[in-house]
Amino acid sequence: MAGIIEPPDLSRRPWQLTTERRMAASPAQLYRAFTDQIDRWFAAPGSLLTRAEVGTAFYFATEHEGERHPHYGRYLRLEPGRLVELTWLTAGGTQGVETVLTVELAPHGAGTHLTLTHAGFADRASKDRHADAWPRVLAHLDATVRPA
Repeated sequence: MAGIIEPPDLSRRPWQLTTERRMAASPAQLYRAFTDQIDRWFAAPGSLLTRAEVGTAFYFATEHEGERHPHYGRYLRLEPGRLVELTWLTAGGTQGVETVLTVELAPHGAGTHLTLTHAGFADRASKDRHADAWPRVLAHLDATVRPA
């Protein structure tokens, strides 16, 4: 469902990052991977609670080094095969601050040019941790979600 909802005010939190990657999967596959299939490549199996609709909340947990990390948010903008924008909130990763994650998908040959922007971090250290993590996460996504 296409639509838009007002994002949180990030004006007092200017720290953001952008990373880009060419992906083997199609924009439609990657759109599904970031909405209703995140538990197939990122979230702990069985932890995803979502309905990919603007304004709807989501929850999932990840597992890293034996610890479970809850992730929360709500969908802000959804354009199937083109864009996923959502709030992204974790206790440790974003320090409980509601950040905004924007994933732009553009066809590139048989695959996709993916641009990920993560904005609204509480401080530079949190932004830097995510700047290190997102390229690894996208590489894992690229290895997991193969072209149809």
